[in-house]
Amino acid sequence: MKPLKNHRGILATLDRANVDTDQIIAKQFLKSIARTGFGEHLFHDWRYAADGKPNVDFPLNQARFKNASILVARNNFGCGSSREHAVWAIQQYGFAAVIAPRRENVPAFADIFKNNASKNSLLTIELSEAEVEEIFQMTGRYTGLEATIDLDEQRVTLHLPEEISFHFDIDASVKERLIHGLDDIGLTLKEENAIRAFETRHDVQV
Repeated sequence: MKPLKNHRGILATLDRANVDTDQIIAKQFLKSIARTGFGEHLFHDWRYAADGKPNVDFPLNQARFKNASILVARNNFGCGSSREHAVWAIQQYGFAAVIAPRRENVPAFADIFKNNASKNSLLTIELSEAEVEEIFQMTGRYTGLEATIDLDEQRVTLHLPEEISFHFDIDASVKERLIHGLDDIGLTLKEENAIRAFETRHDVQV
């Protein structure tokens, strides 16, 4: 996986809660056996009208969010089915991170989506509802607003005339995985010497 430690990019807001994985990448685009080509179909049914033309009212089709690489949404993002393709579509479109708000009894992200994201180097950031609302307000006020995500410091900074920063929590093992670009195989290979020693001691036959 590609390491992710610091990222600066344009913010794009999607003012919708309970965005499920079928909306992120619809089932008709899951036929490919390759892990590429999903970005162009991200939010397909929202991005395009029935005649195939772009829906000008959908945020990601608006010029102010061109080349955005940090997506900001509402609660329970990535709910629905467990399809890993949803994470691939978000990444292949160009997003490095997704920010969503948490509140009591309502998650910022669905658990399976969040787990798939960590395994594919897509950073999911949970902030309070008030903090996410402030990001929505500032993004609406400043066209092309950029933010920097510092994973080491666990901080999101909005590059306003007077910068605003938000701290976020993240599981230590997920943080290590993202910073060092480790997938499941990479994590296993970190213990290669211990595994080899174990096999030698136990005379493992392959």
